[in-house]
Amino acid sequence: MILFPAIDLYEKKAVRLYKGDYDRMTVYSDEPVDVAAGFVEKGASHIHIVDLEGAKNGRTPNLETVIRIKRESGAFCEIGGGIRSMDVIDEYLSCGIDRVILGTSAVEDRKLLQEAVLKYGRQIAVGADIREGYISVKGWTENSGITVEVFFKEMQDAGVRTVICTDISRDGALKGTNTGLYRRLSCSFDMDIIASGGVSDLEDIKSLKEMGLYGAIIGKALYTGNIDLRKAVEVAE
Repeated sequence: MILFPAIDLYEKKAVRLYKGDYDRMTVYSDEPVDVAAGFVEKGASHIHIVDLEGAKNGRTPNLETVIRIKRESGAFCEIGGGIRSMDVIDEYLSCGIDRVILGTSAVEDRKLLQEAVLKYGRQIAVGADIREGYISVKGWTENSGITVEVFFKEMQDAGVRTVICTDISRDGALKGTNTGLYRRLSCSFDMDIIASGGVSDLEDIKSLKEMGLYGAIIGKALYTGNIDLRKAVEVAE
């Protein structure tokens, strides 16, 4: 299983939200590039990046920082947040970003999703951000009205190969990951699923690995010291 330590960007800083609430934001570092270097030094080969400003407004205010993280860390980098046009997708991928994650646009612009998947294949992933059984959009601020199962079926039919699945109720809460949800989805659909939200200790990582999940994102637990990244990488491998 691949571990993806997370860097959430807001105003070029590394931050974390509590359950997706922008009003409950903690700044952990003014130098996200240094944070990424630290992850790689501890054994990480992949990094998950989210532009929280982009998630709200559909633009790329942290593009320069994202590119620096990729170039200076040398890690596999995936980016999500505000990616709602082919121009933005092209820009990220042409700058060396390894995978782009479509969130709101995968829900609201199926033409863009199809065009992106046809052009870039596995370099396109989809973010399934779940609140009370429904997919949330626009930086987790709106309910799409689409259930998790319906959305996963639609994404699989569209040729999407990787889904980042976030249980918003667990995100940033350090209450453990939703293993039941991931087990159900991994048994029902033939896509690479990356678990996100609430991964709080090594037991969470062990449980996700044992069910054969493709990957897991670790966020707040790294910044608070609840998880030692070196040990986590060993468990995942």
